[in-house]
Amino acid sequence: MNESFNHAGAWGIALIVIVLISWFFYRYFAPKNWREWAGAGVVQAFIIALYAEMYGFPLTIYLLVRFFGLDSDYVSASLWSTLVGLGETGMLISMLLGYALAFTGIGIFIQGWRQVHKARGQDRLVTDGLYAFVRHPQYTGLFIALFGEGVVHWPTLFSVGLFPVVVLVYTWLARREEKQVLARFGHAYRDYQRRVPMFIPRWGQWRQLADASREHGDDDTA
Repeated sequence: MNESFNHAGAWGIALIVIVLISWFFYRYFAPKNWREWAGAGVVQAFIIALYAEMYGFPLTIYLLVRFFGLDSDYVSASLWSTLVGLGETGMLISMLLGYALAFTGIGIFIQGWRQVHKARGQDRLVTDGLYAFVRHPQYTGLFIALFGEGVVHWPTLFSVGLFPVVVLVYTWLARREEKQVLARFGHAYRDYQRRVPMFIPRWGQWRQLADASREHGDDDTA
């Protein structure tokens, strides 16, 4: 059985990547209370588990080979590469698709942060730009980025298992936040809730959402 674990054992790289990704996450999503810290903790666990396997030890592949009888002429640290049986080609395809999703999600995450940060400084409700398509673009961007990197690019037992937990935790946070916004803006926000979905844009608006995430002019004033 030909084994290809090019990244395995690079714990120094794993540590550097974990620190950098974690810094970026906390830079744009600074938890303010225990609920937000709980959500951030789940994301932090996702980041550590993902990159520890990507660059450190491929635990998922080990467990599948050792206990579930996975056997192949080509076994790679990349789960998709092993399961699909396309070798380096499979790894390349999953990497390109995963990075495309990850960078799109990061763009939405950052632009959503810019919009809401400026709106809070002006004490007003933001309903245009990214917020014209989803009520919580920061969370939408976070979900897309984590899905792209931890499910499409480099799936592991932990990243695939933690992803729905991340979605559930941030759905709970979003509902808590909306109760506070409703108390502050009343009917204006309730009308906005009826018009705009929480996380997933309406059919045909994904492209517009992605385009809006790349706009850094007047749109982030709303």
